[in-house]
Amino acid sequence: MRGAREQAVRRRANHARFRPGQRGGFYESFFQRANHPSRPLAFWIRYTLFSPAGRPEAAEGELWAVYFDGESGRHAVAKREVPFAGRCDFDRGAFAVTVDDARLGPGRLTGAAGEGEGAVSWDLSFGGGGEPLLLFPAALYDAPLPKAKSLVGAPLCVYRGVLRAFGQDVDVSGWVGSQNHNWGTKHTDLYAWGQVAGFDGHPDSFLEVATARLKIGPLWTPRMTPLVLRHQGEEIALSSLGRAVRADASFDYFTWRFRSETDRVSVEGRISAHPEDFVGLAYRNPPGGVKHCLNTKIAACSVTLRRKNLGREVEVVTLTTARRAAFEILTDDRGHGVPIRA
Repeated sequence: MRGAREQAVRRRANHARFRPGQRGGFYESFFQRANHPSRPLAFWIRYTLFSPAGRPEAAEGELWAVYFDGESGRHAVAKREVPFAGRCDFDRGAFAVTVDDARLGPGRLTGAAGEGEGAVSWDLSFGGGGEPLLLFPAALYDAPLPKAKSLVGAPLCVYRGVLRAFGQDVDVSGWVGSQNHNWGTKHTDLYAWGQVAGFDGHPDSFLEVATARLKIGPLWTPRMTPLVLRHQGEEIALSSLGRAVRADASFDYFTWRFRSETDRVSVEGRISAHPEDFVGLAYRNPPGGVKHCLNTKIAACSVTLRRKNLGREVEVVTLTTARRAAFEILTDDRGHGVPIRA
């Protein structure tokens, strides 16, 4: 049974945390993403606010959109920026987001970004998805640390409607993905983030995982890997701080391996993609500086779930997807070789 704090976080999963005019730097994003059921095609749409530290008058709203086409190798990338004051609204009491004339709310998103051949527009609806998924323990969502928070407002939601990219309409009806929310006063210093909304052969299973390191002064923390797997109606949450630190994980460009376990269960996985599957994005950091995000939504993933009893394996299940995994890396390194597109 979930406690009152966890229930409260879930109820507010899609309520904005930003306070207009606050002087502390802040970013907040609501993003949606989905994959074609069988082809290496995907979209990612992000409604963002960015407020630099000490300069709330310079706050902006951003629209980001990427259409990934793993068949042609062409990915449409679009971005749009507008002043926040008077043109954007992130509602603190409801799921209602406005960036200029683009809208996002329960079951619906519309908007456009970019110009000419690079333009992307969308008029989509979504439904289902189940209850919100928390990547961190509930107490951390209102705590000072981590400075960057993340949750899934609607895992496994089904999209319908039309997205326009490369001058052509793409019918995304029946594409499965998720609706997500993240915010904070500072981007995580280094991370890999992954998600699978439906595995090949296990369409109702959902994975959310991250490996992160934080820099405190001149020192780096150990790698921390919170992980949540929903499978066959059960939520396996290996996300406490102690468990995240004890997990084993490593990543480079463009492969990530992770493993986390208790005395009853272990989850081991690998996420990978080809360099040409990624687009590079420049994320401004509220305290200053710019991080590079290497972003793909057409990665491969394999996850093995092992259940144990008295130290012996009693069940082993492997979940895979060839091209339906989300995979992002956030870094200060400039030697990754992925062109920055927006």
